[in-house]
Amino acid sequence: MSMTSILAEIDSEIARLQQAKALLSGIGSTSNASAPAPAKKRRKLSTKARKAIAEAQRKRWAAVRAKAAKAK
Repeated sequence: MSMTSILAEIDSEIARLQQAKALLSGIGSTSNASAPAPAKKRRKLSTKARKAIAEAQRKRWAAVRAKAAKAK
C-alpha cells in the first residue's frame, strides 16, 4: 500500500466516525424523535368559570376544616 492510499483510508474512516458521532449526539438528525416538542397552547378560562372553580375549592376546604375540627 502506498502512503496516499493509507491516508485516504484514514480520512474516509474519520469521516465515517464523525457521521456516526453526529447521529448519536443528535446533530444533523432529521428524525422527529430528537426535534423539540412544539409549545402547547394554553387554554384560557372565562372569568365566570374561574369564579365557579374557586368557589367549589373553597367549599372543599371548608368541608376538610369542618371534618378536622370535628375530630378534635
